[in-house]
Amino acid sequence: MRILGLDPSLTSTGWGVIEANGNRLQYVADGFIPTDAKMPIEERLDVIFRTLCEIIDLYKPKEAAIEKTFLNQNPESSLKLSMARGVVVLAAGYHKIPLFEFEPNKVKKALVGVGHADKKQIETMIKILLPGCQPKNNDSSDALAMAITRSHYRTAVQ
Repeated sequence: MRILGLDPSLTSTGWGVIEANGNRLQYVADGFIPTDAKMPIEERLDVIFRTLCEIIDLYKPKEAAIEKTFLNQNPESSLKLSMARGVVVLAAGYHKIPLFEFEPNKVKKALVGVGHADKKQIETMIKILLPGCQPKNNDSSDALAMAITRSHYRTAVQ
């Protein structure tokens, strides 16, 4: 089962692809989709959508995972994140890929065993669970964490 993990952001949307065969995980690819803050927002969203569509066409995932929405203190930041998230959700829907959402604490628990792990612990576990994987940046690392979480909860009721 090929799983695409997603970490939406207007500045740098992370993505990561893994292969899950039972409890065995294999790293496939990861990366991020940067956008230029000087571009109009509609062009930035278009870059995210088109690039993500290319990634989906290339790697052909059967499922995708994304973090559940949370609100920032800054309403403008929340709105921008929501727009990027909407484009990422649209890309999955456009390709008819089931999309699963996970709470941040559930992601941490799936990777580290506790719901309040820090980023360094999560990155360490990603490298242990996916030998040879060197995530491109924090965004792709978070996306790989989403994919791993989906693989762990595949048989659980959503």
